[in-house]
Amino acid sequence: MRKIVYYVASSIDGYISGPNGDISGFVGESDGLIQYLADLKEFDTVIMGRNTYEFGYKFGMKPGQVPGLYAHMKNYIFSNSLVIEKPDPQVKVVKVDLAIVEELRKQPGTDIYLCGGGKFAGWLLNHKKIDTLKIKLNPVIIGNGIPIFENVERQFKMNLFGQKTYENGLQIISYEIVY
Repeated sequence: MRKIVYYVASSIDGYISGPNGDISGFVGESDGLIQYLADLKEFDTVIMGRNTYEFGYKFGMKPGQVPGLYAHMKNYIFSNSLVIEKPDPQVKVVKVDLAIVEELRKQPGTDIYLCGGGKFAGWLLNHKKIDTLKIKLNPVIIGNGIPIFENVERQFKMNLFGQKTYENGLQIISYEIVY
């Protein structure tokens, strides 16, 4: 069964963006970002929530379009309300449903990249569906915004299995989530 890998940028205080999607404090250039881009090439499927998909609109992406970094992947947007007319064949909007998550995990292919966001990741974590957490830890404190996980219902332990520091203070830290 394929694993779900939540590979996410975060501030030191645990936010994936500040208010109104502000990511201006995150490291813009680093060999760590080059590593992240190389790591993305290892995935053939990406899942995300509606807000994460629509975040791309701020950067010129149009509804139904494949996000540029994920052009080589099948893109699944989990939403109970998003409607996209004539999406790219690589983009599929699906209901927020555990059966769909399990169906994707059972399909042949690479591990599944969970792009975000915090609400969708919290829902998946509460249902014990995230296997690995990889944090691109940025040396910035944001203060508020969207947390890595929203609405988590209990405590979860993790096992550290990788950590590397890159230029500009960026770190990539890898954990296995213990259920």
